[in-house]
Formats: sequence, C-alpha cells, structure tokens
Amino acid sequence: MNSLSNFAGAGIGGRLISPTRGEIGSGYAFTITPESDADIAAREALLDRAMGLGRTRKSSEKLRRGRIPSKGLAFVARDPKGRVVGTVRLWDVAVRAKSLPEGDVLLLGPLAVDPDAKGFGIGSALMRHAIAEARRLGHRAILLVGDAPYYARFGFSAEKTASLAMPGPYERHRFLALELTEGALDGAEGVLKATGRKLPKRSAAGLKRAA
Repeated sequence: MNSLSNFAGAGIGGRLISPTRGEIGSGYAFTITPESDADIAAREALLDRAMGLGRTRKSSEKLRRGRIPSKGLAFVARDPKGRVVGTVRLWDVAVRAKSLPEGDVLLLGPLAVDPDAKGFGIGSALMRHAIAEARRLGHRAILLVGDAPYYARFGFSAEKTASLAMPGPYERHRFLALELTEGALDGAEGVLKATGRKLPKRSAAGLKRAA
C-alpha cells in the first residue's frame, strides 16, 4: 500500500477520494503523509491551537507520555503549501484478555485539525486512513476517548469498554472502541496500560519542556 494518500473532502461509502489536482469543487485540497521528525513543532503548535494548553492533563496523555506512537501509525495532513493542518497518532496499549496478545490494541489520539481548516473533511480522512493502516498492520482493536456521535460514523461505540478503564479521570460514555477483528475485545477488562516503545531520555525531556 502506498504510504502517501491524497484527499479532498470526506470519503464516500468508506472509500477515500484521491483528487487529481489542488482543489476539487469547493473542497479543501490536502495530503495525508506519515509524520516525520520535521513535523513535531508544527504538530504541537496545531494541538495547542485546536485543543488548548490543558490537553496535556488528560487521562489519555498518561498513556502517551514518554512513548513513541505505534510503528507506522502517526500521520499528518498537509495543505498544498505543505503546512500541517491535521494530525492523528495511535499508541500501543494492553488490556487483560485471554485472546488478545500484547500489541494488538491501540489507543487513538489526539485527532486534531487546524481551526482554520475545519469543515473540509480532514478529520474524517485522517480517521479512515488511520483505521485502514491499523487494520493492514494486523492490529485487532482501537480504543479512544472522544465524542461518541462523531466517532460512531467510523464504527466506534461504548459497547465493548464497560469492563475497561482509563488510568485517571474520564467520562465513561466517551470511552469508545472499534474492533478491527470481530470479538477481539470479548472478555477484555482492567485499566489500560501503555506498552509502546519509550522515547529516548533526551527527546522525552524536550517534549516535557515544550508542554
């Protein structure tokens, strides 16, 4: 699968639309690519604008802090000038389930779009791309904390999270799951545990100062 995906607007029927040139109709042209080290500063600035400085105090952050996203599952959306206008990353976590080996479950987030670029389907395109890649890489389930009506369009619900918990305060009705393999979360229970690769100490210290 090509690591570079082009999109203009939201997908139709689960498919993502590839534009043939910079802008289609009234859509906003953008490109989704794997995140690189050169995107870090722009990504962090975008997250501050979109989510506020309090974003680092969320329970999900406890599972991300000091960790590297799951291999091949960090993406940015760029406008035609190459500016980062969207971001999504997924992280390796573990839950207790006999049929679920470590590394098969992901925590998605944060998903964010530049406030000046909202309404053009960037968030939806990032979600569909991330889900497709997670499935392609063999992961079996994705968890997140977010707006239930929004994420329902991608298949997320609270049906399989009743016996799971985040490591800190969170709203139960916003704790959602998507099984990439049917039955993957059957019997899953307990508090989520971070299992992803750890950041080098120097990098972790730099991110802490930036936060």
